[in-house]
Amino acid sequence: MTKEFIKIGLVSISDRASSGIYEDLGLPTLKNWLDNALITPSQIVARLIADEQTEIESTLIDLVDHENCSLILTTGGTGPALRDVTPEATLAVADREMPGFGEQMRQISLNFVPTAILSRQVAVIRKQSLIINLPGQPKAIAQTLEGLKDDAGNQMVHGIFAAVPYCLDLLGTKETPTPYIETNEAIVKAFRPKSALKSPA
Repeated sequence: MTKEFIKIGLVSISDRASSGIYEDLGLPTLKNWLDNALITPSQIVARLIADEQTEIESTLIDLVDHENCSLILTTGGTGPALRDVTPEATLAVADREMPGFGEQMRQISLNFVPTAILSRQVAVIRKQSLIINLPGQPKAIAQTLEGLKDDAGNQMVHGIFAAVPYCLDLLGTKETPTPYIETNEAIVKAFRPKSALKSPA
């Protein structure tokens, strides 16, 4: 039996990082977080691109339609600046929108900065893939993915990644199942209804 794994697309969107003016921090942050948070083996497909809507759209389409990534995480380009077009590009390639992800990310970030209301992250489904826009700051990426905990490690506010594995479950069919993702509960505990849990092998 082939061991299950998930193919994940990571996209860092920045004019300056993609042109070499400064080092990209988005992709290393995302890779490191996933390495710590996932128990399920992953295959990463990474892209560093400029804030160009057509390039963002074509990259997302390629990662879903040709690379067959089940999950795509983007970072950067979600503010109100004129060059911030990641949400527009994401919505342009979407079949359906998943507004709860963006709502929760802003709610988490509002615990730290009032400017969180300026963020425009969206999440969408294209075919059987989930695409999520994350914040651009490395610290905010981890906060929105894993949520907020108290000093004793108790979960105070759920991060968005807790809902990702079950969302992917729901996108699967008998003919084309999606990967069953398991997480390191010390980082983020995936939530599934009891009826959706698989017994340990």
